[in-house]
Amino acid sequence: MRVTTGQDENRETIRALSLLGAFFFVVSVIGYLITMSWSPAIPRDGTTLVIGRDFLNFWMYGRAAFTPDPSRFYDLVEYHRALDALLGPNYPGQNWSYPPSIFFFAAPFGWLGYLQALLIWTVLGAALFIAVARAHIRDSRVLVALILSPAAVLCVVSGQSSLVTAAMLVTIFFWLDRRPIAAGILIGLLTLKPQLGLLLPVMLIASGRWRVFASAAVTALVLMGATAAVFGPQVWVDFATKGLAANNLVLADPERIATPFYPTVFMNLRGINLPYGIAMAVQLCFSGLTVAAVAWAYRFRRDADPLLLMALFLACAVGGTPYLLSYDTLALAFAALLLLAGGSLDATGRRLVQLVYWLPLLQIGLGNLHIPGPALIAPAFALYALMRLRASPASAAAFDVRCITAR
Repeated sequence: MRVTTGQDENRETIRALSLLGAFFFVVSVIGYLITMSWSPAIPRDGTTLVIGRDFLNFWMYGRAAFTPDPSRFYDLVEYHRALDALLGPNYPGQNWSYPPSIFFFAAPFGWLGYLQALLIWTVLGAALFIAVARAHIRDSRVLVALILSPAAVLCVVSGQSSLVTAAMLVTIFFWLDRRPIAAGILIGLLTLKPQLGLLLPVMLIASGRWRVFASAAVTALVLMGATAAVFGPQVWVDFATKGLAANNLVLADPERIATPFYPTVFMNLRGINLPYGIAMAVQLCFSGLTVAAVAWAYRFRRDADPLLLMALFLACAVGGTPYLLSYDTLALAFAALLLLAGGSLDATGRRLVQLVYWLPLLQIGLGNLHIPGPALIAPAFALYALMRLRASPASAAAFDVRCITAR
């Protein structure tokens, strides 16, 4: 009788994820296409939003960049008026959530029509993500599972930047010691989507990576200064006084809470109608624990398995913020699959990788039913990684391995 080993279990888990991921991708594409409305000038999806729904905001930044008052859309009334003029009355409300430095990156897309810009944006984002994935994953089944994962599919459907930011996050960890200046530049650029990098300063300080820290700080300051010089300092004033307040409505206003798309502790609790104060207090407890976990791991286990450290960080990044959407879990799915492909996970680790992989779907399904729970997946994965680091303090090789194969 053949005895099943952990490596056999890893291979079977990878095979299942790649097959189920491909099935999910096909079903999602078919469902998306047959529910679309093609009659408007910009086609609408089944929820009446334009295709590439979140890209609309990015594109509007690009258009606004060439106007005398580029930051006026931080005023929600003004922004909704502009959307109504462009798309017809009563278009579902959206708000500008990016810092003003996004103007530099959105401006080229603002020159193009919406559909042209969306196509280029999607192709460029997918190409970058696939290139980074191929650089670190040799096993084709793991690559297929990642590229067709629920988080990646949601990135494409929503026109989100998470394909780019996930590629950046993974690259940062591979470059921390080999290319510290370049890693710092990428961290500075991530201030364009700050909720993803809130724990990066904690990690850099705890591990004593001061060159990376300095490079990141200089990049962020240069980006802010250049934005103020080109578009005027008022853009930062408007962002601070109007934009941040509008963003907080997503957390505070019950009519704006889209719980099926936010796999955070705060949003899971708001989904069952807990008051804002209680939900935020619980979230802050989780946030404090994630800060402590990252600080301890990178201070006392800096030389441990770098894949495990990266996975811990990304799990804490998801569990430690109240504002994060399901497609933003793509980097965590990337790290989890790298660990799985490395062949060192036990049965508990394999199950947690599966839960991380399907987290966006679990959040959509249970979120629509107002059932909390998916938000605990990332903290559970972080706890697992933390326990593995605590039990295995021996040094591991630096982050020199570029490709991971399934064992």
